[in-house]
Amino acid sequence: MGLWGDERVTRWIGGPFTSEQVRERLAQEVVAESEHGMQYWPIFRLSDEAHVGCCGLRPCPGDEAVRELGFHVRCDHWGQGYASEAARAVIAHAWTRPGLCALFAGHHPRNVPSRALLVKLGFTYTHDAFYLPTGLRHPSYTLRRP
Repeated sequence: MGLWGDERVTRWIGGPFTSEQVRERLAQEVVAESEHGMQYWPIFRLSDEAHVGCCGLRPCPGDEAVRELGFHVRCDHWGQGYASEAARAVIAHAWTRPGLCALFAGHHPRNVPSRALLVKLGFTYTHDAFYLPTGLRHPSYTLRRP
C-alpha cells in the first residue's frame, strides 16, 4: 500500500488505485514470476530493510526477444539513486537470458526524472505510444543488447 496505494506514485501509471486494485497488482506480479520467471521484484534498503519500491521485467506481448523494464519507487525514497541501482541490476540480469535482444521502457510524459533515468541507462527514444491506464501517449524507449 505504501507504493501502489500512494497516489503520488500511481499518478504516473494510471492511479490512484483502491486497496483491491493494489492487491490485484501484487497478485499479477506473483503470477508473472511463476509463469514467466520475471516480475517487478521488491526493492529493500540493505541498511534497515525498508521497502523502497520495485523494479523488474515483464513480457512484451508478441515479441519473445523483448522485455519491458519498469520501476516504481516510494515517494520518501525519490532522488536517492535506488531506481538507478535497481534498474542497472535488472538490466544486467536481463542480458543473462538467452534470446533476449532488447528492453523496452516508457514513462508518463510529465515524469521528467524517469525520462532522465532511462536516457542515463542508455535507452534510446523510439516513439510515443498510447497507454490506456493514463489515457495519454507515453514516450517509449529501447535498449539493445550490448
